[in-house]
Amino acid sequence: MRTVTEFPRKIEMRDDVLIPLSDGTKLAARIWLPVDATSDPVPAVLEYLPYRRRDGTADRDALTHPYVAGHGYACVRVDIRGTGDSDGILLGEYLKQEQDDALEVIDWIARQPWCTGSVGMIGISWGGFNGLQVAARRPKALKAIVTIASTDDRYADDIHFMGGCLLGDKLSWGSTIFSINAAPPDPAIVGERWREMWLERLEGDGLWFVEWLKHQRRDAFYKHGSVCEDYDAIQCAVYAVGGWADGYSNAIFRLLKNLKCPRKGLVGPWAHRYPHFGLPGPEIGFLQECLRWWDQWLKGKDTGIMKEPMLRAWMEEPIAPKPSYAEKPGRWVAEESWPSPRIKTQPWSLVEGRLVEGEQPKGAVLSIKSPQTVGLASGNWCPYGVGNDMSFDQRMEAGGSLIFDTAPLAQDIEVLGAPTLDLEIAADKPNAFVACTLCEVLPDGAVRRITYGLLNLTHRESHEHPTALEPGRFYQVSLRLCEAGQRFAAGNRIRIALSSAYWITAWPSPEAATLSVRAGSSRLSLPVRPKRAEDAKLAPFPPSEGSAPLRKTVLEAGAPHRTISTDVGTGGTLFQRVDDTGLFRIEDIDLTIRITRDHRSTILPDDPTSARTVTHWKRSYGRGDWQVSAESRIMLTSDRENFKVTATLDAFEGGRRIFSKNWDETVRRDLV
Repeated sequence: MRTVTEFPRKIEMRDDVLIPLSDGTKLAARIWLPVDATSDPVPAVLEYLPYRRRDGTADRDALTHPYVAGHGYACVRVDIRGTGDSDGILLGEYLKQEQDDALEVIDWIARQPWCTGSVGMIGISWGGFNGLQVAARRPKALKAIVTIASTDDRYADDIHFMGGCLLGDKLSWGSTIFSINAAPPDPAIVGERWREMWLERLEGDGLWFVEWLKHQRRDAFYKHGSVCEDYDAIQCAVYAVGGWADGYSNAIFRLLKNLKCPRKGLVGPWAHRYPHFGLPGPEIGFLQECLRWWDQWLKGKDTGIMKEPMLRAWMEEPIAPKPSYAEKPGRWVAEESWPSPRIKTQPWSLVEGRLVEGEQPKGAVLSIKSPQTVGLASGNWCPYGVGNDMSFDQRMEAGGSLIFDTAPLAQDIEVLGAPTLDLEIAADKPNAFVACTLCEVLPDGAVRRITYGLLNLTHRESHEHPTALEPGRFYQVSLRLCEAGQRFAAGNRIRIALSSAYWITAWPSPEAATLSVRAGSSRLSLPVRPKRAEDAKLAPFPPSEGSAPLRKTVLEAGAPHRTISTDVGTGGTLFQRVDDTGLFRIEDIDLTIRITRDHRSTILPDDPTSARTVTHWKRSYGRGDWQVSAESRIMLTSDRENFKVTATLDAFEGGRRIFSKNWDETVRRDLV
């Protein structure tokens, strides 16, 4: 990324802004805007998050908001109620209170003398979610949004569940937000109230993970905030952005299909990051693309952006499987509309050990009882592209899976969209799930996962009203894999691998199940995209640019790592992930910080009830005599009937513990 320091308009940053709400609450904001904006007003772009604007997102904010502000915008970064330096308590994700507050914030922004009255929203993950949710509330001043790595469906396509299976990242994320919520406000902003505010949050925020665990079906809890319940509620312009390596790319395709408002989609090779510093690369000039979007919808300029194809996507090339990449090879392709009438379904039948093009007669019944350790090569459900968090060589999974390979391909096949798998399947237990990976087998035998999907078989007809299986009975089920854009090269093979376990991506079923799949009548459908000459004529994205990085001093380097180890005697497997920021100081606010996480998941290969995950976070903040820290720990285990959650939260001031709280909860399993 090229650093830009000179802009068309000189800017200033205001760090002590408090936005008043009607109930007396004040939300803390940081605003970048042109110095002459009061005499020459500008549109505003809001980013609205719980992740602490002065330290939590300060790195990426520094690269992003000054750049956009320098091109004639006011960029407003607001701490949600109960987070950062804002008043109040945060009681959960995407609550109505959060949306109500956002409506007031947008109205306040639109009324400022430095604002033209036109407002946009941008955000990744939580900020992408609430951009969609607030757009559905239709505030008058909100003209357009950029939603990055987000979802329209909080149950079926979020960090909580996948195909009705409980995701391991649910606990990972639950422990992360538990830790973030335990961080104190900054006395430099809130003054002597900081301790009172901190203690109020520590006591009042609660352990959200337990509440999430109580909702195992697609009930009202998850329907709230899922804009797929009423796509027509969104009327402002929507630019949906994501990456193939991320956990949140599927929603882009649903939004393009179902929204009726002006809309565009962009899918790159990236993990869970902004595209101007995205990994895996290539990075793009995403901020320049955003400026074209904002100029179109907030300034009323015809930038030509809406005359371009609705969808632009990175078509990935074959590459050796690795848990991280600096870049992925590929090329940009485009579709004028989505779904594209150009993309045709190509069926492949699953027969004994083979994928055969076209329909085949019913064949033999093939069975698999996977070791509970199958899935260890899956990487994170939501990778960030750093720390070896992506899937790697799938050969280690093959022995515990049913494998179906094509013959070496006679010609290239390019896939764009969601593959689907129709199975005639039975299980010997009333509760079981099936995991499916779609892979490319390279000439040297290496196997790279392209996409995958999970289906809790009790959810075969409904996520809202699941029903137990009749052991031994065959069912026709359909499994939709995650969207993908991939060229399968001539000479390589396409592989489908089916398993009854997918640890640590999915929490195990209550009992180890044997799955039986009927060959011939089970089929894979690939969305095949013919090559088009127009792709080569697409205007290239400009090089990545951003404003100056945050001024930080590293006082002690961190030591992050990921390891998988197995006890040869018991077969017990440990996955350990250690994240460590090291000790560093943010110079502009003279704040010293260190954040560590030790995440450990263990399981025995023949016992799903042996699954155990423990995540331990430590956070410390200091400035002169002000030295505070918080430690949190969550452990999840289960038996056949129940989930068990224990947690602790401790806070320290000057080395003295000033707060401690424990949780010990049992939650009944509900066909999960």
